[in-house]
Amino acid sequence: MLAGNSEMVIFRFRKELIDALREKGHRVYVSFPQSVFGDGHTAAKNAGCHYINTPIASHGTNPFTDLRLLRSYTQILRENRIDMLFTYTIKPNIYGGIAASRCGVPYVMNISGLGTAVENPGILQYITLRLYRIAARKAQKIFFQNSENRAFFQKHGIAAARQGLLPGSGVNLCQYHLLPYPKGEKIHFLFMARILREKGIDQYLEAAAIIRQTHPQTVFHVLGVCTDETYRRTLAQLTDQGVIQYHGPQNDLLPFQAMSSCTIHPTYYPEGMSNVLLESAACGRPLITTDRSGCREIVEDGVNGLICRPRDTQDLVAQIEKFLALRWDQRRDMGLAGRARVEREFDRQIVVDAYLSELADIDRQPAMV
Repeated sequence: MLAGNSEMVIFRFRKELIDALREKGHRVYVSFPQSVFGDGHTAAKNAGCHYINTPIASHGTNPFTDLRLLRSYTQILRENRIDMLFTYTIKPNIYGGIAASRCGVPYVMNISGLGTAVENPGILQYITLRLYRIAARKAQKIFFQNSENRAFFQKHGIAAARQGLLPGSGVNLCQYHLLPYPKGEKIHFLFMARILREKGIDQYLEAAAIIRQTHPQTVFHVLGVCTDETYRRTLAQLTDQGVIQYHGPQNDLLPFQAMSSCTIHPTYYPEGMSNVLLESAACGRPLITTDRSGCREIVEDGVNGLICRPRDTQDLVAQIEKFLALRWDQRRDMGLAGRARVEREFDRQIVVDAYLSELADIDRQPAMV
């Protein structure tokens, strides 16, 4: 069973793993909360697996709600006689891990970023790390998506002997194939992320307003779910003013990648490994991002993109100006260098093979701590 906190976590980034498991004859279950954005049963049926609706209060801190989640995972594992559990995101990692430990089910955690609760010192970090220590005691493996996150867990004494490093979630190099680099006078920039302050949306919008004053041939696009009413009003206002074009959430990103000249990801969120950057690089698009773990591993400054300081609008503007000063062939070559890098280092098959290797060790008794 694969357990996560959303349909996207399972099917957007782990569909290839599900396919590989099914090809080997395994019966695959997926566990995540039902969402207004999709039907888990339909998505699972289309993927040839079995869906279990598992409500999760992703940002909640109510201990009674979390105890219900622990009981739910325990019941699911026992009733469906799960042989191996793969968990993703914080609460499935913690409560799925504890449940699997209690039920004697081998399990593998995936740390896809620390999250603000873990990264920022305070009582919430203290509680979350204590829970992680309990959950990780009998884990067969804990996969990390970047070395900084792994070092953080090692520093706090969490299952250091059973850790592994993956190239993020990897990228499907067939789905995100190399696209011709666009020609023409207009330069299109893409921001693709949830509309959150920590994803750098403020810096992107401020930079767009500044750049558009001196470079009217530029177009700044914004794609992503927005649940904050203040940001909704801001995005609508800036779209009306011609500063940006807001397209809302999109399932198919390839048409936007095709017209894009560059992806801008000014995040300071605790990333695992940025899928936005991996997918854009796979399409042959240059990148502008922050000097942040989960981003700097993908971008070599001046080779396949440019790096700016987090939370620094002026430095972001400077990097955009630097990009605009490049010739067309220099921009194209940046994109080609990015594609070559993801082919070498970030192919999703690397991730799939790592999980299949763990499954091959299913008979091994997890080390006790």
